[in-house]
Amino acid sequence: MQKLFNDLKKNRFLFEELVKRDFKVKYKRTVFGMAWSILSPLLNLLVLVLVFTKLLGRDTPHYTIYIFCGTLVMSFFRESTRGGMNSLMDNGAIISKINIPKYMFLLSNNVSSLINFMLTLSVFFVLSFIDGISFGWHFFMLINAIVCLTVFNIGVGLILSACFVFFRDTGYLYDVLLTLINYLSAVFYRIDSFSLTVQRLFLCNPLYCYIHYFRVIVLDGNVPSLQFHLLCLFYAVFFLMIGFWFYKKFNHQFIYYM
Repeated sequence: MQKLFNDLKKNRFLFEELVKRDFKVKYKRTVFGMAWSILSPLLNLLVLVLVFTKLLGRDTPHYTIYIFCGTLVMSFFRESTRGGMNSLMDNGAIISKINIPKYMFLLSNNVSSLINFMLTLSVFFVLSFIDGISFGWHFFMLINAIVCLTVFNIGVGLILSACFVFFRDTGYLYDVLLTLINYLSAVFYRIDSFSLTVQRLFLCNPLYCYIHYFRVIVLDGNVPSLQFHLLCLFYAVFFLMIGFWFYKKFNHQFIYYM
């Protein structure tokens, strides 16, 4: 970790420029520009609410916010990891000419995704207030969930970007996997109707854990247990370590496949 901070400090200017570039490129030649950071998740939320309110939301208080918790986390994860997966290949020309830590491109992409996430989060708070959600000190605990989710996204992105360099099929397979993860993360349904054993199996899905963390804070007005905090932290650290292991092992081979 010390090496990571040293690299970022040494290449601070370049890192800041990469973040600005990623943010500008994302909305280049769009009519609404940055507004899509808010419009996109809201439009997805609207579709889900219209489709599932009558089917699954009749007995769920604050069902719109319930779904928004899921789409908020899933959108951040999807944008971060997809962008991270392409970060090496999209910057192959720069990597072949300049000797800088390759993970900086992925980190800059994640910072850009985090900015988009925070913009959407502000809308989430506004809608929560309108829907009658009670705010309190426990909302500050969302910082812990956001930090863990961000670290988790970086770890998954590191793994995907390394795999994508060697196997282009990774992109197609990951799109299928994202669809599966979306359905297995209880974004638009509750898991109360499942047996206790199945409910525990949901905890094997990191995305479900982060979504559930948001719902406990926002909808239940409680703070998750210490065990649940540790589980969220474990997923974040575990995938980050695996991701950096991939980079350390294959770092010098990337250039030959770009």
